[in-house]
Amino acid sequence: MRYRFDDFILDTDRFELSRDGQPLRCEPQVIELLVLLVENRERMVGKDEINEVVWKGRIVSEAALSSRIKMARQLLGDDGRRQIYIRTIHRKGFRFVGTVQFDDPAPAVSASPGAVAPDALHKPAVVVLPLINLSRESDHEYFADGVTSDIIAQLSKHRWLNVVARNTAFGFKGQAPDPLELGRMLAVDYVVEGSIQGTGNQVRIAVHLVDAATRLTKWTERYDRERSEIFALQDEITETIAARLEPEIGFAERHKVRVSRPATLQAWDCFHLGCYHLFRFTGRDNQEAQRLLRQSLIQDPMFGEAHAWWAYAVVLGMVYWDTPADRELLDEALAACDRALEIDHQNATFHMLRGRVLLARREYRRALAENRIAIDLNPTFAAAYCGMGDSLAYECRYEEAMAQFERSIALSPNDPQLWAFYTYGALALIFKGDYERSLEWTEQASNLPNCQYWTAAHRLVALAHLGRREQASEEKERLLAMQPAFSCAFAIEKLFYLHEPSQITCYLAGLRRAKVPEG
Repeated sequence: MRYRFDDFILDTDRFELSRDGQPLRCEPQVIELLVLLVENRERMVGKDEINEVVWKGRIVSEAALSSRIKMARQLLGDDGRRQIYIRTIHRKGFRFVGTVQFDDPAPAVSASPGAVAPDALHKPAVVVLPLINLSRESDHEYFADGVTSDIIAQLSKHRWLNVVARNTAFGFKGQAPDPLELGRMLAVDYVVEGSIQGTGNQVRIAVHLVDAATRLTKWTERYDRERSEIFALQDEITETIAARLEPEIGFAERHKVRVSRPATLQAWDCFHLGCYHLFRFTGRDNQEAQRLLRQSLIQDPMFGEAHAWWAYAVVLGMVYWDTPADRELLDEALAACDRALEIDHQNATFHMLRGRVLLARREYRRALAENRIAIDLNPTFAAAYCGMGDSLAYECRYEEAMAQFERSIALSPNDPQLWAFYTYGALALIFKGDYERSLEWTEQASNLPNCQYWTAAHRLVALAHLGRREQASEEKERLLAMQPAFSCAFAIEKLFYLHEPSQITCYLAGLRRAKVPEG
């Protein structure tokens, strides 16, 4: 990303500040400070947050911060008296007040006259309050603080969320603040709160996600664990909570936009409405999702989420519904993901979605690499583990694939695509020849919301290979009721993403044993 203000360009990819095209020599911490202030210019950035980002939470003196602020001002020809670019908020923090433009020489789509400036997008903001220790054991206090800190760190890896810095959140330790007041004070949309209690080797952790504006609890969960290995338990519980919080916040955001549906849809509204329709998983909703996401990226070409999720909607339309599996359209989808990564190359979701497009293009190894990057950036990202599973399965690495599918399910049992995690795993098990277990996975998928006809098709193939003719006949009727156009020819067309001939042969053999129509 390149930000321009007057004669200066701040390039976050090159980690460089230049003036009139000439790079300026400065310390990395000063660049990090400037990036933090410029990217959050719509608000004050507190000293604790600066400490968390620039010094990674290490305790430093007030003089160290003042020194970096002074260096930044000197580079910009500013000073503490004029404050043209960096304004001091007495005893609280700083704010970047210069006029910033995005310096992007090659936008993929021209903005419409009514385009929304990128900084007008409202990312949902969340504060994670310190878990309350309800136990008498003092060491539970350290454990509670450690889990809280790790949840903050893991949630921060979801780039579509703004997460209040640890030091600010821990300022409320020992208090019971009103979520509504917290929302006003910290400008947050959601509050995560919870408690820990236990005796002996047993630990119980309760977590709640609260809408700050309404004080309503949007999600709650309780975890009971053995406290034998404290650090292993901390890692496991942190990953579990962070992985489950993120999709719940996404669901809450989509619900807000759907219910309030503004008369004039801005880029952010179009994006969340598009995702709402995407996760309804019907042909008509998929077309509406593609339309709204396209509208969002046209309104704001610098909104990376709109580019990447539009590409994914296109791929889903090809696999499940009426979007033609056209190479030119797949090229456009890949270009949209590339565009999203130009905007934010550290976004795990963008890498995962690019992997989905590459899978559709039968470029499995490149898809595998993208999902590995996504997991490196965000180790609790369930969908990336599912993408890894698919990539490995289509390369006939079935044992490795199943381990990834199991990981995705364990991390996000409330995921809107959980039925797909099970269904893709069931397909891998068919290719592996483990038809009994494939049936178990399709049964799990079929009990979940929004489950699609491919689950029934996989179940039919597994039953046919097991020689269970009566059950296969019943499943065929169920499949044709869900998708009347289903046939062997239809399956060949929709399984365009498979490259290994033995996999296609195996699947078609199951369909033909079940006497599915040829065309």
